[in-house]
Amino acid sequence: MPTTPLAPTGLPTMTIAFTNAGGNPVELLVEIADSPEERTRGLMFRENLLENAGMLFEFDGQTQTGFWMKNTAIPLSIAFIDSNDVIIDIQDMTPLLLDLHTPSAPYAYAVEANQGWFARNGVKVGSATLIAAAPAQ
Repeated sequence: MPTTPLAPTGLPTMTIAFTNAGGNPVELLVEIADSPEERTRGLMFRENLLENAGMLFEFDGQTQTGFWMKNTAIPLSIAFIDSNDVIIDIQDMTPLLLDLHTPSAPYAYAVEANQGWFARNGVKVGSATLIAAAPAQ
């Protein structure tokens, strides 16, 4: 999958698309966290996040790993996506709390965005996701 580096983190980025409730695509620019170290750090220590930006967490197969907000000051929403690229759960996460956010079923990807982004864009549980969308410019 082609990627483009995004400063200042140096993580590769891509644009992914979600199908909203109206059947229209909604795009989100994401940094890609695909190693254990990148997934552990996530969006920790960030002061802000652009409105239509987020982070894609790619796992090697299915997982039920939980997410927490340790050292993360930005209120976030997280979408858990199964291996068929369908959203199985969306949860809001409170900054700096250590409670775990885990869906009830295994997932292959997770996407974090500003809290409420999915709701504001009509993206819901059951929405399709295009993970392999065109690389970010």
